Amino acid sequence: MILTEQQQAEIAAHRRRYEDLKAAGQGEAPRALPPPTPRDGAPIADAAIVHRETIPGGWYWTTRLNRGEALRLVNTSGASSVSLLAWSAADPSERLNHADTIKVQWAASLRKGRVILSDMGRVLFSIVEDTCAAHDTLAGGSSVATNAARYGASEARNSRDNFILAAGKLGLGRRDVAPCISFFAPVSVDTDGRFQWEANRRHAGDFVDLRAEIDLLVALSNCPHPLDPAPMYAPDAVEAVRYRAKPGGVDDLCRTACAEAIRAFENNALLAGHGIEG
Repeated sequence: MILTEQQQAEIAAHRRRYEDLKAAGQGEAPRALPPPTPRDGAPIADAAIVHRETIPGGWYWTTRLNRGEALRLVNTSGASSVSLLAWSAADPSERLNHADTIKVQWAASLRKGRVILSDMGRVLFSIVEDTCAAHDTLAGGSSVATNAARYGASEARNSRDNFILAAGKLGLGRRDVAPCISFFAPVSVDTDGRFQWEANRRHAGDFVDLRAEIDLLVALSNCPHPLDPAPMYAPDAVEAVRYRAKPGGVDDLCRTACAEAIRAFENNALLAGHGIEG
């Protein structure tokens, strides 16, 4: 294939842009992230609470989360996992993207100071508090097949089916259900690339706080993680607390932790300037 001079010039310009971005990323030192939040720390003022919900084991819950509000997920018993999907309330075709959340921040682990991204390069959530840093972005949620393999019981509730039901309640469909992120799921990867379950990394009373950076539709599923080695299907209830969060300032950790997060927040601001986000 013979390229025209214009095509060759465009390719060269794209290559220069790529090299510039690569050099900028390699020359930018990310900020150190803080240690986990103490389990008795970060109390929520009663006046800030919008809604409190108990999600029974095996069930799901949906909510709208406005920009500036936060969602605290509490692992009451220490034995539960909570899977999450989210969509832009303004345009649900924009949704949580677990792959971009990993690769853009150069880290598969989520913890305080990280952000959760959409498939359009914007920040959906900032992780503003986190007691355990034991969350899974790789293995996904449970399904009929994983339940059958783990428990020999395909009729037990699972996150895949829960999310399909949740999407329907939000006016969405099966095609809107993408791979999820699971909280309180202590999955790690060993030196041979195999998944490991580190049960000692989650405890009763663990919580994670997710601050919404745009208006969101949210679905949660409280089902056992497919890698949880517990032999019985016996998920415990978890608590979800929706509350008005303190606004992040210009030096907010999640906004400034790394160059990639800074650019993602710039994408938020760009669309807000065009009236797409209030």
